[in-house]
Amino acid sequence: MMTKVLTIYTVIDDTYDAYATYDELVPFTDAFDRCGCDISAIGSVPPSLKPTYQALADLYTQIEEKFIKEGKLDRLYYAKYEMKKLARAFFKEAEWLNVGYIPKCDEYMKNANVTTTCMMVATTSLSFMEESIAKETFEWMINEHLILRASSVINRLKGDCIGHNLEQQRKHIASFIECYMKEFGGSKQDAYAEAQKKITNAWKDMNKDFLCSTHDKVPTFVLELVINIARLAYIFEENDFASAQSEFKDKIIVLFVEPVNV
Repeated sequence: MMTKVLTIYTVIDDTYDAYATYDELVPFTDAFDRCGCDISAIGSVPPSLKPTYQALADLYTQIEEKFIKEGKLDRLYYAKYEMKKLARAFFKEAEWLNVGYIPKCDEYMKNANVTTTCMMVATTSLSFMEESIAKETFEWMINEHLILRASSVINRLKGDCIGHNLEQQRKHIASFIECYMKEFGGSKQDAYAEAQKKITNAWKDMNKDFLCSTHDKVPTFVLELVINIARLAYIFEENDFASAQSEFKDKIIVLFVEPVNV
């Protein structure tokens, strides 16, 4: 189920990022935000985006059926909460791109911490777990505590450093690199150095929040889930996951197909 979620959100990211017009995204986002991706709102979605909206609505119907079957319907609220939040953040980027606005670094990062999808992935994957998870844990998750923000920073800045050259070859929202260069008048290398400093500090924040955690009601496996999402950023090198070619396939084969010599 999580694979389905990640796949459809990759399509939605590209929809906001590259393929839909701004005028198409206005009603598309409204359908997300107002109706929680209920199929009843598909009439207001532009024809070109109906297949994408239909696929997402079908997915959340499957998720709802799964939760009903397992007696965990209360978890649907949190999965949809993060879905709506992500759609609003994607749309914010579309608004910036539409008017040619390059935000300051802090403004960019506040929104980018959501569009990196770490918060959606963490909350949604938590909702799919078999373990008994208290409402307080889900509330803690959607309140974006330090460890989760730090994980998001790592993924966003690693992705920006790796992918911004490719992205800027077409019309694309400014990455952290461009935001830093415009705000501070620095070079690209200065921006890389600042991004790396922020990544280092984010790891310190995450480790401190994990090792000295006062989150008494949050199980350790939930904190580990958030850390593991940050670790994902380190499997990508010259290409991000959307543009990786054979080198990523080779890594998968080594990890999961080829036998280990003992």
